[in-house]
Amino acid sequence: MATLFSKSSASKTSNPSSIYDIEINGLNGKRLSLSEYKGKYILFVNVASKCGFTPQYKGLQELYDTHKDKLVVIGVPCNQFGKQEPGTSEDIESFCEINYGVTFPVTEKVDVKGSKQHPLYQWLTQKQINGLKDSSVKWNFQKYIVSPKGEFIDYYFSITSPTSSKITKHLK
Repeated sequence: MATLFSKSSASKTSNPSSIYDIEINGLNGKRLSLSEYKGKYILFVNVASKCGFTPQYKGLQELYDTHKDKLVVIGVPCNQFGKQEPGTSEDIESFCEINYGVTFPVTEKVDVKGSKQHPLYQWLTQKQINGLKDSSVKWNFQKYIVSPKGEFIDYYFSITSPTSSKITKHLK
């Protein structure tokens, strides 16, 4: 199973100067280098397998397939909302693959809020770090979009479909 958030990784990446400096692991436990996605939009989505919004995996995969030349979708499993992502990394990977054919990157399971909030979500939710706006993650499948230059653009609540024009307008 992938290593979960630890204080040591937080200290290495707290208040990073760039989204690309943040360290996070994939479901396989290997480091997922966000710098690989320089030049592309990144849509971060906190995902869960047992949520009413879980069918959005289909739209996320469709968005990724349609725009993969200029966009990467990154699923970030989280168990903080209704304990709707209780599985292991292997469970999550199998669920995503079997039920939705997910081929976009999925990270280790992390906290997106609270005292153990992962540095990625510190960057996404704190104006003092991302330079644009504060937010709080309200529920599973909240979406955050970052520009090809690594600049925070905006966030969208769970009810926003992954293929909504609110999101796709950035990809034109």
